[in-house]
Order: sequence, then structure tokens, then C-alpha cells
Amino acid sequence: MTHKNVPRHIAIIMDGNGRWARARGLPRVEGHRRGVESIRNLVTALSKQEDVKYLTLYAFSRENWKRPAKEVGFLMRLLRYFCRRELKMMMKNSVRFTTIGALSSLPKVVREEVRKTRQATQDNDGFTMCLAINYGGRDEIVRAARRVARRAASGDIQARSINERLFARHLQTAGMPDPDLLIRTAGEMRLSNFLLWEASYAELWFTNVLWPDFRMEHLNKAIRAYSSRTRKYGAVEDTR
Repeated sequence: MTHKNVPRHIAIIMDGNGRWARARGLPRVEGHRRGVESIRNLVTALSKQEDVKYLTLYAFSRENWKRPAKEVGFLMRLLRYFCRRELKMMMKNSVRFTTIGALSSLPKVVREEVRKTRQATQDNDGFTMCLAINYGGRDEIVRAARRVARRAASGDIQARSINERLFARHLQTAGMPDPDLLIRTAGEMRLSNFLLWEASYAELWFTNVLWPDFRMEHLNKAIRAYSSRTRKYGAVEDTR
């Protein structure tokens, strides 16, 4: 990866699995199955470079429970299978696996597989892959606000000491840098309740490519676009 100003943290809303399957006359679940290949391809490639250090993937939103029970059940089994099958790849490439989201709502066998994978990779010091599972940005902010409120009520912190930095330490992404680049596939142009706090200054990049077809060549295109942009964070660009 030879671009300048490469994002340290990339977040992706993986969209288009169902459309990919429908276009081929296949069940929606086949799109999800094929989407796992895209994850494996990106994680393997990113673990071999030095610039991008974090990849956060929107795997299952809180709203996804509204989908047909058969599809949700398949997604839960696929998550368990992914953790089990890809552990060898993660260990080989020193990938640290972590998650955000309300995991307590997942089936016990899925929670256990996720826990074992996190524990097995916790000492890996290379690339970090984070899956957002049963995640919602508003829910994350509300949960952080409750934690801060409890600390204030107990006298552990003073209300006047609450600022953005303190609040961010109570988010599930604490310890990770905010995403520099947020990508959404399949032509949709919305955040869908993903990393609402953390993505405040992320560069956005949208593509019509469906997630099962998304590969490193597409990610490199997004990174090139990111590298060509000037990030001013509200300041005025120095034209001297």
C-alpha cells in the first residue's frame, strides 16, 4: 500500500448480500455466506501491511432482528462458524479479534464462540478486526451516558468534569482510534445507526459494489480517494 495519508482505522457497512443472491437466483443466505469470503480476503490482506491498523465491520445491527427468523438463525450460525473457522487465520496473521454491541442478546453458543475467539487472540499485536454485532450507535451512546451518570451519582466524578474525552472512554470503542474512513457498499448512502459518535469526522465513501464482490482492489480505490482529500477538522486549509 503506497498511498500517502492512509487511514489508520477503516469502518465498513457491509451491504448488498441479499441483492447479490437474488440477482443469481439464490437464497439470501448464500449472499451472507459469500460475504464471509470478502471479510476473509480483506483481513488477510490488511494484516500483511503496516498502515491500516483497525477494521470495524457492521455485521449485525439491532434492527436486523426484524428479519425473518430463518435468516436471523442462519446469521447466528454463520457468526459462530466464522469465529471457529477463521481463528487459525487470525492466529497465523497475528490478528486481534474484538467486538462491539450488546452480545448478551445472542444465543449462548454464539456468545461462547465469540468469547473464545476474543480470548485466543487478545495477545496478538498485529491488525485488529472488530465486528459490530447486535450494535446500534444510539444504543451505544445511551449506554455510555448511563455509565457516566452512575459515576456522577456515586460521586466518583463531578458533573463539571464530564467532557468529550471522558465520555468517549465509556463507549464500547474505548481504546480504539475513531474511524478515519467509513465505507458503505451496495449504493446506499446512509449511516444506518453505525458509529454515530466515532464517525463524526470520518471521510465517507460509497460504492455500488455489492459486499460479496468487494475485494482489496475496491478498498484500495477507497483509500486512494481518502488520500486525495484534505481533512481540516473545521479549520482553514493552509495555502501557503
